[in-house]
Amino acid sequence: MKSLSEIETTAKRASKAAGYSWGVSEEIGKSIRLLELFSLPGIKYLNDYFNERKNNKFENLKLISEKNISAHYPFCPIILGVSFLDQVNKLEDIKNIEFKNVAYPLLLIPFLSRSSEIIGKKINVRLNENQIRLNLNVNISSDLINDEFPKNAANFVVNFFENKDNFTEEEWESLYKISEDTFVEESDSLKQAGAGAGLTDND
Repeated sequence: MKSLSEIETTAKRASKAAGYSWGVSEEIGKSIRLLELFSLPGIKYLNDYFNERKNNKFENLKLISEKNISAHYPFCPIILGVSFLDQVNKLEDIKNIEFKNVAYPLLLIPFLSRSSEIIGKKINVRLNENQIRLNLNVNISSDLINDEFPKNAANFVVNFFENKDNFTEEEWESLYKISEDTFVEESDSLKQAGAGAGLTDND
């Protein structure tokens, strides 16, 4: 079994050989490592994409807006991913970002997962008819996990989730009241020990 370090290094070197800069190649290596860590077929899809790039053209989207439509060719998922990482602090204000015609969308997912950690918000992705949830780069959950990811996403929509509790204030108060049974009532001896100065004044 290949180590995550081997996976990252080989993906980075292969990306450089495929024509990307060393900086972008490093980002690809990190992203493929992440996919494989989460048991997603990063190596397989990177191989497939690089082979397809030899005979087909892809559009590089560098400035992302609310609606992004490829005029001629599918979006390159790698340049799109790097652009998203670079711009995520501004993009989170848009809330809902739409892409039309993204090639090998699985390769874009780890860039979004890392973006989720940067801004401290969960991200939801609608990939055609499927849903993917990215949770602060801690895990990736999807109804596609046991299926093969598509090699093209006609519709790819990114939503940012505002941070909020998953419980009501009443539920919190109820649990907090139970937790109060662990509080230790302060005795006179505890008060003296925590008062700072002792009984003897040396001044």
